[in-house]
Amino acid sequence: MNVKVRFFASLKEQFGRDSVVVNTPFAPATVAGLRQHLCEQHPGFAKAIAEVGRLRAAVNQDMAEDDTPVGEQAEVAFFPPVTGG
Repeated sequence: MNVKVRFFASLKEQFGRDSVVVNTPFAPATVAGLRQHLCEQHPGFAKAIAEVGRLRAAVNQDMAEDDTPVGEQAEVAFFPPVTGG
């Protein structure tokens, strides 16, 4: 598995990184499975999620849900919900 994961907005600030590459398999191979894998491999990510709250995701620049498949060479972005004013 080779997945590029990008972080945006306050999640990037809390985690202290704008991206990571996941080279190890995770199961299930979905957005939720990837998020869980990142929490297990990067405690700072789990802490950032706790501070940011609910996350949105996109897979290959398409909005995604927890059950959206994440395939080989995918790009996944995580970001907090956008609010307007």
